[in-house]
Amino acid sequence: MELPFSESFRIKMVEPIRKSTREERERWIREAHYNLFNLKSDEVFIDLLTDSGTGAMSDRQWAALMQGDESYAGARSYYNMKNAIRDILGFDFFLPTHQGRAAENVLYSTIINEGDVLPGNSHFDTTKGHIEFRKAHAIDCTIDEAADTQLEIPFKGNLDPVKLEKVLNEYPVERIPAVVLTVTNNTAGGQPVSMANIREVSAVCRRHGVRLQIDSARFAENAYFIKTREEGYADKSIKEIVREMFSYADIMTMSSKKDAIVNMGGFVAFRDEDLWRRCQMYCIMNEGFITYGGMSGRDMNALAVGLDEGTEFDYLQTRVRQVEYLGAKLDEYGIPYQRPAGGHAIFIDAKKVLTHVPKEEFIAQTLAIELYLEAGIRGVEIGSILADRDPETRENRYPALELLRLAIPRRTYTNNHMDVIAAALKNVYDRREQITRGYRITREFPIMRHFTVELEPMR
Repeated sequence: MELPFSESFRIKMVEPIRKSTREERERWIREAHYNLFNLKSDEVFIDLLTDSGTGAMSDRQWAALMQGDESYAGARSYYNMKNAIRDILGFDFFLPTHQGRAAENVLYSTIINEGDVLPGNSHFDTTKGHIEFRKAHAIDCTIDEAADTQLEIPFKGNLDPVKLEKVLNEYPVERIPAVVLTVTNNTAGGQPVSMANIREVSAVCRRHGVRLQIDSARFAENAYFIKTREEGYADKSIKEIVREMFSYADIMTMSSKKDAIVNMGGFVAFRDEDLWRRCQMYCIMNEGFITYGGMSGRDMNALAVGLDEGTEFDYLQTRVRQVEYLGAKLDEYGIPYQRPAGGHAIFIDAKKVLTHVPKEEFIAQTLAIELYLEAGIRGVEIGSILADRDPETRENRYPALELLRLAIPRRTYTNNHMDVIAAALKNVYDRREQITRGYRITREFPIMRHFTVELEPMR
């Protein structure tokens, strides 16, 4: 008989987690002003808020941590990280930062001016926030198919080259500091971008003389999907696919808390030595000296090992198969989500679940709160709260998709936890007709409000 699939690791250390009562959760979420970011971790049973920095590091990574060189300048750990970036990703120039949004800050402080435009495929929250904070504009050029959550196509995260051409023809090249290609496409449901699309977008950029920036937080998961879904790549290793992916890019930004499987760290890498040198000033001002940039030596060591481990097929297969397992359980219960299952998360289609909640009352946030009340499971809204207000009209933006993201930490939970998540969602889904009201905002920041927003129930 064929052997069943099993994880490519064994567990060496565990951390206890506590269940809670419905009454406790009702009090806690009220005290948190109905913002799941405000909950204490001890008030959460299964934490799916993010897969960023929440994974379990390997024995090799822990060993590397112990060998960290904490020299202020020129540490061995910096060169370990430099060699990993060069050998695995193919970039000779990089600046370490404490996380991905810091990499964006260093880069965008250098290249963006007021009035600029940066087209891309569904810019994520920090990316859009950094762009709009500088009074520039993020223009979404994602393929239209991404808005249909029930449509199954292999590369739903692709950037539409026709839309991109239109933007590049509309604006002068000096107002377009970069095209931002996010792999995988988080906002669209963790959906991958094909190699053919990366190649075509790169060609369009080169023809117009515009830089291509790859937002690379989940580049390894994207490479896995290329290997398993795209013709001509089945026999290539993940590392070979990764090298080709980045061969088409001029810049990469990386939140290493995802596919490098570390708790903290990031970087921005360059082809252009001159741009690298110009960005150094902002690195030194906002992060630290250019050979540590906001990271400790031990974290740079762990990151270097994580880049290696995170680009191995067995690890990625285990990672993606767990997300697919949760998706299959939701299929059994008829719960709609962004199909096919993404690389790092399941994105529940909140509009199709809570059909009676008005969009003005934040549908996906309402579903996130209901799931927490049901079982102490914390997800995150990818919808109207995250979309922020229009920077000019200050009206709420209502995106086509209202999604509840359930991000699965790497090497952290078992499939038994996935069963609990699915059962809790089914319980909410079964009483969905009774959920008719949502929430209103009582306090918010002008940019990236979802992290600290305060809400109250509509009565």
